Amino acid sequence: MEHYCAYQERCHKDIMDKLTTMRLIPEAKETIILHLLEHNFLNEERFAKSYVSGKFRIKKWGKKRIIRELKFRQISTYIIESALKEIPETTYLETFHELAEKKMASITEQDPTKKKKKLIDYLLYRGWENQLVFEKVNELS
Repeated sequence: MEHYCAYQERCHKDIMDKLTTMRLIPEAKETIILHLLEHNFLNEERFAKSYVSGKFRIKKWGKKRIIRELKFRQISTYIIESALKEIPETTYLETFHELAEKKMASITEQDPTKKKKKLIDYLLYRGWENQLVFEKVNELS
């Protein structure tokens, strides 16, 4: 399990799921998790910061999608908020505007209404805030 955690940052839920698939008894699972925590192989805050950074920089996800995914992984709200503070607001907005403009240019739809809907759907699926999306769509059309 140390190798599993050292290879990539993991959260408690990932470890529990992995241990469950190994069909270990509850006491063994608990012992393994305690060991991983004591030796700093498992750290929720470090996982959240790494997750936020990666999903924002590489996949260009917005905060709503990142929050939803972290909550699915049972990360506490406090840790989520702390990790999201790692993204500078200016970088966040620049990334959003670049992504929206790039996607708008790539949509081949001729009907302006359908084109707007495709852009809105794309940006909302990626987890960008409604207000930002609708302001940008109105600006681009």
